[in-house]
Amino acid sequence: MFRSMKDLYGFMIGATDGDIGKVKECYFDDVSYTVRYVVVDMGGWVSESKVLLSPTAFRAIDWEHKRITTALTKAQVEKSPDIDTEKPVSRQHEIAYYGYYGYTPYWAGSYLWGAYPYPYIESGPAVSAAELDREQRWNWEAREWNDPHLRSSLAVTGYHIQASDGDIGHVEDFLVDERSWSIRYMIVDTTNWWAGKKVLVAPAWIERVDWAESKVHVHLKREQIRTSPEYDPAHPIERAYEAQLYGHYARPRYWDEWRDKGA
Repeated sequence: MFRSMKDLYGFMIGATDGDIGKVKECYFDDVSYTVRYVVVDMGGWVSESKVLLSPTAFRAIDWEHKRITTALTKAQVEKSPDIDTEKPVSRQHEIAYYGYYGYTPYWAGSYLWGAYPYPYIESGPAVSAAELDREQRWNWEAREWNDPHLRSSLAVTGYHIQASDGDIGHVEDFLVDERSWSIRYMIVDTTNWWAGKKVLVAPAWIERVDWAESKVHVHLKREQIRTSPEYDPAHPIERAYEAQLYGHYARPRYWDEWRDKGA
């Protein structure tokens, strides 16, 4: 199931010995567009009020009561490496973070999360051999031609969407796969062009992101986006809607890749 990233804001993070604080935003990597950390405001119970927590530490998510349970203690979080949440987080900061917690780095394997396709695989449903095979497709060394950074979801929200023939709207939110934490779609608000219409754009359709100019350039034309299937936040995304969306843009469907690999 896909979840709105904004819906995560305000979730309480629970340690094994009490509450840590509330989610304020998310950080995703700009290579795979996967949420790598949530930024947690600890409410002043330690000197540094904000910390990053990886979904690797999560053990249960209660969407109804807005609570995430972790496998960490409050002391572990308090002593974690300092990271300036006001700036993009570099790989050097992540190395220190992963070393402190003893996690396998997500860039040190052939899956989205390094050794596995999901951040907390041991507590989720059993993963089949076919599922493991289909997900073993990440070559981080080949992908990282530049030093990758983590990007703030709050900072990127509001970025302008630049089609190949002009502006078309702005990023309003992100839809995240609740198991892998990958960003499946950007929610694009096109209100300035077509009153009230929201559409979805997949990260795979991004040509490049101009971080300095706060613009997302996509391999799409304005008319394609204008006539694309409208997104209704009140309804869960069904496969039939996704098929219509990918068919409209004549783009390869990600679930066809899974089928081709025997999933």
